[in-house]
Amino acid sequence: MSDLPRVALVTGGSRGIGRACAERLAKDGFEVYLTYVSRPEEAQKTVAAIAEAGGEAKAFCLDASSRQAVSTFFAEEIKDKVHLAVLVNNAGITKDGLIIRMKDDDWDRVLEVNLTGAFACLREAAKIMVKQRAGRIVNIASVVGQMGNAGQANYVSAKAGLIGLTKGAARELAARNITVNAVTPGFIQTDMTSVLPEAIVSKMLENIPLGRLGAPEDIANAVSFLAGPGAGYVTGQVLSVNGGMYM
Repeated sequence: MSDLPRVALVTGGSRGIGRACAERLAKDGFEVYLTYVSRPEEAQKTVAAIAEAGGEAKAFCLDASSRQAVSTFFAEEIKDKVHLAVLVNNAGITKDGLIIRMKDDDWDRVLEVNLTGAFACLREAAKIMVKQRAGRIVNIASVVGQMGNAGQANYVSAKAGLIGLTKGAARELAARNITVNAVTPGFIQTDMTSVLPEAIVSKMLENIPLGRLGAPEDIANAVSFLAGPGAGYVTGQVLSVNGGMYM
């Protein structure tokens, strides 16, 4: 196993938080496999940026909400081909709406991608890591999974469920030297938040003691720690990176 490349797999790794995680893990010495669903050009830009910085990366189109697609991907690209050192479950979507108006499809799709997709990837990764007797799994949840948020019942439920999945998996996998932790970002400066009206951003900032939106790199730094040698005795934990908005 030692002669195989040490890979960090980042789902939803082409933009925003996922891209920052991919770039940081490449800097940490991992070969990075990143997945995307849409905008392949963004995925290739991330791969190119990692290569320019001296790292190695590959991009793969994968809909994490399809359990069959996830199973096939792991069988064809991961199992017995690389040493899967790290899994970062970052793939996610939002379909916001008030509960009384939320469509069934919007509820189902957010849960399928954000929670079921993470479970599917974690399950396949765990099968491999159990045989390796080593591995690090980091689930990207959200501060709203801890504190709630109006208009996001589907997203809040998925992210709260992801925290529960983290804790359950951590207990199951610890005996095989596999750690499972969650990072809960607060409001992060990404493509999504960059288009928000100034008034909404100002309102957000009122609730953040540090007085700024987070950067994707803030989340990537937390993931780097949990994936690195300094976190070998950390499992089942929720690392909040939110500027103090929820304690």
